[in-house]
Amino acid sequence: MSGQSPAPPASNGITPVQQMVASCSGAILTSLLVTPLDVVKIRLQAQKNPFPKGKCFVYCNGLMDHLCVCDNGTSKAWYKAPGHFSGTLDAFMTIARREGVKALWSGLPPTLVMAVPATVIYFTCYDQLCAALRVRMGERAQEAPLFAGAIARVGSATVISPLELIRTKLQSQKQSYRELTHCISSAVETEGWLSLWRGLGPTLLRDVPFSAMYWYNYELGKSWLCERYNTREPTLTITFISGAVSGSIASIITLPFDVVKTRRQVEVGELQAKNLSCQVSSSTFSVMSRIVAQDGFVGLFAGFLPRLIKVAPACAIMISTYEFGKAFFRKHNQEKIIGPLQTSNT
Repeated sequence: MSGQSPAPPASNGITPVQQMVASCSGAILTSLLVTPLDVVKIRLQAQKNPFPKGKCFVYCNGLMDHLCVCDNGTSKAWYKAPGHFSGTLDAFMTIARREGVKALWSGLPPTLVMAVPATVIYFTCYDQLCAALRVRMGERAQEAPLFAGAIARVGSATVISPLELIRTKLQSQKQSYRELTHCISSAVETEGWLSLWRGLGPTLLRDVPFSAMYWYNYELGKSWLCERYNTREPTLTITFISGAVSGSIASIITLPFDVVKTRRQVEVGELQAKNLSCQVSSSTFSVMSRIVAQDGFVGLFAGFLPRLIKVAPACAIMISTYEFGKAFFRKHNQEKIIGPLQTSNT
């Protein structure tokens, strides 16, 4: 046998590499489309309440969270507020006219650095796990997306967590790469390798339930819509609607954990920016208790509408692009197999 034969497609008709390409395309397209919305939101927020020096805020476009430290009011296009905007549309127009269209994508580089590898790992692992679990679970195969989504999120978050920690330190403390290397090696020597995964717990508390509910509801909704409209393969519209609805449901249910994670990120980030040790208790329960004490139980559901507005379209764009990419590769693989057979028969 020749050692140059191509790898056979997976059981779902495409190879893991093709799944990676499809998910990578989805992450890039989602970032390109959703980033301007959050850039405008932050600029509007900065206009109403200007960020003082050392203040942190969390930039999130539905795919990734990024902790940003304000050095001054004008150093970064995504949070400076040079003029007054009357609303969202006016902000889009004014920013594009005064600073150039590229200013609307000023939050894109850190998103791509983190979101693309995280999304590729996450979606590829989910598909592989889900296919394997469906075979093993037999009559309970319908529950496979629930477990596959949770396990895939744990894996991707664990791999990306050290990179996120490094990126946050670079941004908050303005360290050179040499200083950063020394800082990380010192932390590993004194606290062990687990120090690189500090903050992973609150991330998993939010993202794992979100992922499990998202994939379960997505597969359920997709199957129901396919059956309703009598189509064997899900259309772009079906995947888009299923992704938006399942993302909305998961984001609403996991909102308290999102609020806790955001509050914790901001508190720790501001202490790091001031070169102070973390003197505030940052466990999930303690942060939740402080929020309830300060703002009441309703404080755990703060930012309900902004989170929904970001997460729903991000989920819809990401999953529909991913499914479209998989369908493209599946058709391509089938043509490669059927083409030579037809030629030999004729």
